[in-house]
Amino acid sequence: MAVQELHTKLDDILGSDAAPLLQHQCKTIPKQMLLLPGPDYVERAYGASDRPARVLSSLQSLLDHGRLAGTGYLSILPVDQGIEHSGGASFAPNPMYFDPENLVRLAIEGGCNAVASTLGVLGAASRRYAHRIPFIVKINHNEFLSYPNVYDQIKFASVRQAFEMGAVGVGATIYFGSEESKRQIQEVTEAFRQAHELGLCTILWCYLRNSAFKTKEADYHTAADLTGQANHLGVTIEADIIKQKLPDNNGGYNALNFGKTSKKVYSELTSDHPIDLTRYQVANCYMGRAGLINSGGASSGESDLKEAVRTAVINKRAGGMGLISGRKAFQRPMNEGVGLLHAIQDVYLNRDVTVA
Repeated sequence: MAVQELHTKLDDILGSDAAPLLQHQCKTIPKQMLLLPGPDYVERAYGASDRPARVLSSLQSLLDHGRLAGTGYLSILPVDQGIEHSGGASFAPNPMYFDPENLVRLAIEGGCNAVASTLGVLGAASRRYAHRIPFIVKINHNEFLSYPNVYDQIKFASVRQAFEMGAVGVGATIYFGSEESKRQIQEVTEAFRQAHELGLCTILWCYLRNSAFKTKEADYHTAADLTGQANHLGVTIEADIIKQKLPDNNGGYNALNFGKTSKKVYSELTSDHPIDLTRYQVANCYMGRAGLINSGGASSGESDLKEAVRTAVINKRAGGMGLISGRKAFQRPMNEGVGLLHAIQDVYLNRDVTVA
């Protein structure tokens, strides 16, 4: 599809959001300060670091696969919801995806750079597919069958198991701000050290979790200042790629009256515009030296396409590295899921969608 056709299609999908998102110019943190995705991103971003050569090879293999190969951008299909949300909640909308092979097939037919899932899902299909699409094994999860429910990330798999399966990387979640976060930080730090020793790249789900972060005024789990700090902690333990929710508010530090920040964060480094809020997330990923991928969020039905494309536009224009979208794709027929994944990828292939 020609660039002009992609742009026309993008205008139609975004509707009234098209002009505010596509024409915005960031006046907070200038793009010239960022290390932006591109064909040589691995060399520029990680080449001078202490990461072993095999880690650089694993990162490059991610960026060389799928429809976005050679662009420096990522489109990843994540499927770990069956443990936390339950298999029924995740796959009842489309029961064919109870079968792990169909999930991997969706990632392949959808042109993704990689598929990220549980030890069980990827292990069930590894001999047939590990050489056909990069695998990312999620090694910890929050499970809700224990009663009463608690919010904690516990280990379900080892780095060695991911390595022996033929995966190129591992993923993990830390619930920053939770009572269990200190233990999780230590566990994931050690796991990422082992992964790098074995030549695997690392992706960190940098999520906030604390009931105090949600007030009558706003849910600050998605505040730019707090998620930005979570990102900063994530790159501190040498996560190669940061997965973060798209910010939709700001001022968490001030509203909750805790921690330390600077007035300049709100007066100079951010604005109310979603691209500027996400730019602050990128800045906290060492100005782009670790890639930022935003999550696609839950499936909402008919609005999924617009929401996914909107998130991709914000991420790309903010200086991010891509999108990781699961439920919006696998909770619908495969051909529709493939179409949604392609629509996301088309944003990153569209040369008219530039960094703001």
